[in-house]
Amino acid sequence: MESNFSFVDVSLPVPLDRPFTYSLPETLASRVKPGCRVIVPFGSRTLTGVALKVHNDDPGLATRPALKLVDTEPVFDQHLMALGRWIADYYCAPLGEVLRTMAPLGGELRRGKVWGLTERGRDMVRQAVFGELGQDPAVQILHAVEKRPLAETTLENKVPGARKLLKTLEAKGLVEVERELVARDPARAASDSLLAAFKARPEGAKLKKVERELIAFLELHPGSHNLAGLEKRVKGAGAAARALGRQGLIELETAGLASDAGWARPAHALSQDQQAAVDSIRGALEAGRFQTFLLHGVTGSGKTEVYMNAIDAALKFGRGALLMVPEIGLTPAAAGQFQQRFGDQVAILHSAFNDRDRANQWRRLSTGKARVGVGTRSAVFAPVPDLGLIIVDEEHDQSYKQQESPRYHGRDLAIVRAQSLNAAVVLGSATPSLESRYNVTRGKSTLLELPGRIGGRPMPVVEVVDMRQEFLETRKNALFSRRLVQEMGANLDSGEQSMLLLNRRGFSSAVACRSCGERIGCLSCAVGMTFHRRDNRLLCHYCDSSIRVPQQCPACGSDYIHFLGSGSEKVEDELHRHFPRARVARLDRDTAQGKDSYERILGGFREHRFDILVGTQMIAKGHDIANVTLVGVVSADTGLGLPDFRAAERTFQLLTQVAGRAGRHHLPGRVVIQSLNPDHYAIGLAARQDYTGFYEKELEFRRLMRYPPFSALANILVKAEKEEDAVRLSEAVAGSLSQAGPDVKVLGPAEAPVARLKNEFRRQTLVKTASRPRLNDLLRAILQRAAAENWPAGALIIDVDPLSLL
Repeated sequence: MESNFSFVDVSLPVPLDRPFTYSLPETLASRVKPGCRVIVPFGSRTLTGVALKVHNDDPGLATRPALKLVDTEPVFDQHLMALGRWIADYYCAPLGEVLRTMAPLGGELRRGKVWGLTERGRDMVRQAVFGELGQDPAVQILHAVEKRPLAETTLENKVPGARKLLKTLEAKGLVEVERELVARDPARAASDSLLAAFKARPEGAKLKKVERELIAFLELHPGSHNLAGLEKRVKGAGAAARALGRQGLIELETAGLASDAGWARPAHALSQDQQAAVDSIRGALEAGRFQTFLLHGVTGSGKTEVYMNAIDAALKFGRGALLMVPEIGLTPAAAGQFQQRFGDQVAILHSAFNDRDRANQWRRLSTGKARVGVGTRSAVFAPVPDLGLIIVDEEHDQSYKQQESPRYHGRDLAIVRAQSLNAAVVLGSATPSLESRYNVTRGKSTLLELPGRIGGRPMPVVEVVDMRQEFLETRKNALFSRRLVQEMGANLDSGEQSMLLLNRRGFSSAVACRSCGERIGCLSCAVGMTFHRRDNRLLCHYCDSSIRVPQQCPACGSDYIHFLGSGSEKVEDELHRHFPRARVARLDRDTAQGKDSYERILGGFREHRFDILVGTQMIAKGHDIANVTLVGVVSADTGLGLPDFRAAERTFQLLTQVAGRAGRHHLPGRVVIQSLNPDHYAIGLAARQDYTGFYEKELEFRRLMRYPPFSALANILVKAEKEEDAVRLSEAVAGSLSQAGPDVKVLGPAEAPVARLKNEFRRQTLVKTASRPRLNDLLRAILQRAAAENWPAGALIIDVDPLSLL
């Protein structure tokens, strides 16, 4: 017998870290369960929250009733709820914001138009004084919406002619339009994204001829059929299938999203190192134990084949698997390979899909129709049934760190989730993060190594060009060295392809006046604007504001406007000048804005419709293109000067990864790295592909400076529209940390590297300590002070384990 409860505690997606208690009407008293979503009023809005607890404990204050139950069964099981609470505690984030991030199910709801009573209408109904309305149908409408707002179609069914009467009642001020969250009808999806299958024979139901024909066809042809294909076989099948689906006579479900199977590579016999890695992972899966593996394999060593064999083993042991990739653009490539191997068992999860598609893929996993999830950072929350294996590809990539609340790290959550499920987790990379590699030394991870490329193929030959010497010899401030131009020309002559990296967008990185030195900056941010020649505008890469290119200096009125620096757009232009007949494509955030743009550009390059691909870091990882034999790095120094202790590590990783795109198949590869600082250890060791040498040198620097992995680190950022308010709040943070003790190192408060962003002044404080619990206590104390003093919402940002200090 189901129990009835009077109240429900709900976690809402608001920046307030507390549950909200609502009363449960009779219709919901026995139906709401912890982990289900409920729609509740919040101020003048309606919000979707997650039920945390149902109970009969009177809160001792007036409560508002919950409005609607979204899910009949919980969308968060006990493991996902526990993970959400862990994230909220560890990353100091409100639980409601965490739970909203964890379930991409907003596409299942829509804002519907409903009609409700105004105050005047309520008074009229309460007093039963209808005056000129008398006892006509308008009165029936007022009574119908007395208890709760109703949709127009519902009212039309109750009171014929309601549509016209509603306009009259609205004009009299008795009813008003409201917006309400309502569930989407899944049958309204496009025909090409719906699958239909026979479910039950109609017993005594009156059906139209086309509906009877459709049921007969589905019964004779078992399995799922695409609705668009059925419409070609049975005229009118689309509308008939939707009607039958609503009656429960046929089953309608969303089709899995297709990927480019042409990207898939055939399976091959495993090398001795690959087989040893697979055997180790299989051992953990067979034993059903939690274990973390660090798969360190050079570029082109066959890590993907290890992943696929490990997933195959997990499925054979009856457990699900999850593959995480860092970039949205890598998802189609990965999905193509894994769908070819595992078929419809694969669900694809990433933010480039619309809300409905993401929700459908999530549901395919939660219902067990798919057992393998492939996606980006947020895929770590995927409800894979009986999850036994989590793979984090390119685990070092900073894309796994979310830059908005909750500021979680996908790789770290993968480990936490695997531990709670007794699952195996594999972290793969050619350039593991220092933290992950150090965990091997501490015994927290097991190291698996793939030291050579598949088939004994050689690593690419890397040459570093000193651009200082290049200038002395040529007396030209050229973008390309003579060596790089020579190598690109040779590749074009031989029909081979090249990739060029410059990790900066736009045409010119700065615009300045030659008379007074004034730089054109963003009015909302304390940064310079970048010239984008295609749009002929100056763009801020932080707030996306843009202005026309000034004809005169705004400070002194001079006509001498000068464009400084280079970006990927300028590299593309220079290539056309050097090689007029070359087919050049560019891949960066500017050219890959559409849903399919990334795949279209990269697919065209893969099919050799382009000779040279220019891009930012988007081209540096995960791509396996047989005909690419040359990689050029236009400026290896771009990230070295940033005020961030990870600058050298990121530079080493980026150079090593992009160099690995060359010579991955039968043709040998060459790499040309241009640098103004060729003696820097990050550049020299990347050229030699010496990860061990870099790890040892960088680890010593981190140990001396007490940076991670030798300390727990948090970045506390305050922001305000007035600079004096930002200073006051940052001093309050410093005051809370003043008695932290000798085991805590506090740096700041000081201006953030970007001191003003989107019209808000920013100041930051770094906190380092060897004790993780001690750090959490300090951060909680600051949060409590901010709440007690009613700091403005969004004024305080806490980033635990930050990957960027900018």
